Amino acid sequence: MKSFLVLKDFFIKNKWKYFFGVMWLIIIDIVQLIVPQILRIVTNLLQNNLLTFNELIKYSLYIILTGLIIAVGRYYWRIYLQGTARTLEYYLRNKLFRHLLTLSTNYFNTHKTGDLMAHATNDINSVRMALGQGGVMIVDAVFMTFFSVIMMIHTTNLKLTLVAISTLPFIAIVVGKFGKIIHKRFIKVQEAFSDLTDTAQENFAGIRVIKSFVQEENEIKKFSVVNNNNLSKNLSLVKISGIFHPLVQFMSSISFLIVLWYGGILVIRDDISLGDFVAFNSYLSSMVWPMMATGWVINLFQRGAASMDRLNIIFEEKPEITDSKDAIDIKNMKGEIEFKNVSFKYPHSENYAVKNLNFKIPSDHSLAIVGRTGSGKSTIVSLLLRLYDIDEGEILIDGINIKDMTIKSLRENIGYVPQENFLFSDSIINNIAFSFEEEEKYNEDLIYNASRTAEVYDNIIEFPNKFETVLGERGVTLSGGQKQRVSIARAIIKDSSVLILDDSLSSVDTDTEERILSNLREVIKKRTTIIISHRISTIKDSDEILVIDEGEIVARGNHDSLVKQDGIYKDLYEKQLLEEKIQKN
Repeated sequence: MKSFLVLKDFFIKNKWKYFFGVMWLIIIDIVQLIVPQILRIVTNLLQNNLLTFNELIKYSLYIILTGLIIAVGRYYWRIYLQGTARTLEYYLRNKLFRHLLTLSTNYFNTHKTGDLMAHATNDINSVRMALGQGGVMIVDAVFMTFFSVIMMIHTTNLKLTLVAISTLPFIAIVVGKFGKIIHKRFIKVQEAFSDLTDTAQENFAGIRVIKSFVQEENEIKKFSVVNNNNLSKNLSLVKISGIFHPLVQFMSSISFLIVLWYGGILVIRDDISLGDFVAFNSYLSSMVWPMMATGWVINLFQRGAASMDRLNIIFEEKPEITDSKDAIDIKNMKGEIEFKNVSFKYPHSENYAVKNLNFKIPSDHSLAIVGRTGSGKSTIVSLLLRLYDIDEGEILIDGINIKDMTIKSLRENIGYVPQENFLFSDSIINNIAFSFEEEEKYNEDLIYNASRTAEVYDNIIEFPNKFETVLGERGVTLSGGQKQRVSIARAIIKDSSVLILDDSLSSVDTDTEERILSNLREVIKKRTTIIISHRISTIKDSDEILVIDEGEIVARGNHDSLVKQDGIYKDLYEKQLLEEKIQKN
């Protein structure tokens, strides 16, 4: 049960629901014990020829009344216990999702999406089954067995009762042995399901690549291997469960054989009446289900505990990037940015991604960063957003170390267009207005103006549903250039102090790029802007340009001064001029 300790707050909050659910369950168990006594009385009267028609009607009505009470009780225990189990599922899924969103970027670099999806579906469902249906069974088994044994002793004698329950210790031993095996095998099942989910998710996400390279058959073969592993692990669990349940059922059935033999002898000797024997067998029948259910309960609890252990591993994960103890909220950021001797290595890497970076961007000024692929340009942005923490040096905004700011206020003051544009399967207007809180009211004119600035307005109104057009997964409805421009509109409408464009015009043509840059000039004047690009045309008007190579600044200045120097910038500029001439010809 220690696996479920993480849920103690939920149990405390819902303790009264569990209390009333268990009370109704106990009431049903007690009422069910009345029926054998009615049968005992009727059988004895019938045996002695004393049963009249009126008494038959009376006892029949008693049985109907107990049936009604049981029906009402079952409705309420289902509402309180099964309903609370569904609430637990809702609570646990929310808790998992909320916790995952607090974890740092690096966690998602090392954990597969399919595996996380399996946690949010199969594992949570197993926990619900254990603490819902499993909990009901264990309560029912304990109380029904306890009350039935008392009534069996009261109805006949202690000796017959002891004979009837003689198989219980053997059932307990079997349950203990099989429970450990089921636990281990179910963990393997969940791991296999995670691999299956991850493989399917990866293939669906990359379906265009698979089709363009005609790799359908290869991917089907790979999926079959993973699917076969999933089948194998499930069959392994089914085999042990297939032995476990019949074995428990067989051992409980032995009690019936013993009682029929020994109890029959007692009836023949007149030590007990026929009515007593009928009632005793009814109580024994009511005990058989709890004895059989014990195996099913252990199965459910072992599965639930295995799944909860997997979930607990995630809950025990701590975010690498957190607020300091005295972190402050920054309300009105001016946007003056300074990097002082900044060096950084990615986790598990021996080489510096950036080293000894020193530069300063005055507020309302623009800085461009250019360099070869893998030179560390996007890393600079990740460090500014505190997606990773630096190893050496300081990053200051308005003279305050970003580690002394709350992460929320830091990121709220930065509008960011990432290199890999991600759009949600939602309407275009909701994608652009993503930075607004759900309850916030935003002016649609702001949406339209931002989309005009990003030169995507005309494309959007050509869709049948215009801004209400719902995009496909990851924005597949739009072209690469349209996705970039919607992302730019999303950053512009945020109206932040700092705007970062990370290679965000790479998929648009040069004419559209010029129009966007022209539109952005007014926006850039009011914000501190960082532009990362491979295109010189995108960055040539920036106040300052940094040339990065292997994580270090190798040149800096404005466009005019850099084209006069031999180096990376001049080479890029001349190559792009040549490409433009070739395209025009």
